[in-house]
Amino acid sequence: MERWVGKVAVVTGSSSGIGAAIAKDLAKAGMITVGLARRVERIEALKKELPADAAARLHPIKCDVSSEADIDATFKQIEEKFGGVDVLVNNAGIVRSNNLLDQGNAADLRAVLDTNVTGLVLCSQWAYKSMMARSVDGHIVHINSIAGHGVPNFPKLSIYPASKHAVTAITETMRQELRAAGTKIKVTSISPGAVKTEILEPLEGIAEMPMLQSEDISQAVLYAIGTPPRVQVHEIMIKPVGEQF
Repeated sequence: MERWVGKVAVVTGSSSGIGAAIAKDLAKAGMITVGLARRVERIEALKKELPADAAARLHPIKCDVSSEADIDATFKQIEEKFGGVDVLVNNAGIVRSNNLLDQGNAADLRAVLDTNVTGLVLCSQWAYKSMMARSVDGHIVHINSIAGHGVPNFPKLSIYPASKHAVTAITETMRQELRAAGTKIKVTSISPGAVKTEILEPLEGIAEMPMLQSEDISQAVLYAIGTPPRVQVHEIMIKPVGEQF
């Protein structure tokens, strides 16, 4: 992690759960960490959980990654204030609990795709532009899901598995594009099983399942971005012991 000390990391969806754990760990590791979320007051509260030096490196910015206008304004602000993006962690994601075939859920379908897929790509575009403009061999990390590699037999996941399958394909597409462009920029997908976070609370029967903690996923992020420049960690899959999927 020494090469990232003093560099800029952007973490989407960092107000709680996995994103909060990642933002805190990156700040503690010495990175200038920009936490994006709709509820910035919760990121401010995270500072109280950090040593003073790390807290000073954590900077909240309000951003809804389902909004292209929000994304554009936010990354322009990051460029102006911090100089650019060296590491991007696309963590923001939502699930809407309903059946895919039920009518009347179009707004939920769009919300999931706008956040989990389109927002992830748009944020990555801005990070890539910043890295290329400054000749930085940066790193883009997508927080994916085991639902991006199979479809769990679990009720009312709706379009969520499809959105995460898209992230799996997007990761490989980006790797190919980065290679074709002759860059040393890395892209990694990290796919956890069930994690004890707010995103899963609306799902029926989730409380009985074995769960990971947010810190388990954050440690995987630190491992991936901490590898030598010669190492491309393409995919990390993390499951809790005893998970059935």
